[in-house]
Amino acid sequence: QVHLVESGGGVVQAGGSLRLSCVASGSVFSVNAMGWYRQAPGKKRERVATITSSGGSTIYNDAVKGRFTISRENGKNVAYLQMNSLKPEDTAVYYCVEGKNRVVVGLEDDNWGQGTQVTVSS
Repeated sequence: QVHLVESGGGVVQAGGSLRLSCVASGSVFSVNAMGWYRQAPGKKRERVATITSSGGSTIYNDAVKGRFTISRENGKNVAYLQMNSLKPEDTAVYYCVEGKNRVVVGLEDDNWGQGTQVTVSS
């Protein structure tokens, strides 16, 4: 059974940085795409960033381009989300998700973590 554990969330002032980590177990991590999604109160869950299994291709939400960086270490079964220049509108619960193929990730049937809260104060 695949298990994802996020960490690194917290409270930070606007303009600050956080790095989220997602440790995966129970899967062949290196063959699956990974992603980060977020959900703010009263809003739908939205994609933040995704990365293919090899790490060779990434996709970002326009709202975070140039500020966030997704990466992965396949040898450690870990995915990261480096978040810089944080804004109050980045406040949300951030979820790690592991896909079931090399490219696509974020489907309801994929494996999702429990989420970590990120709060950005103004």
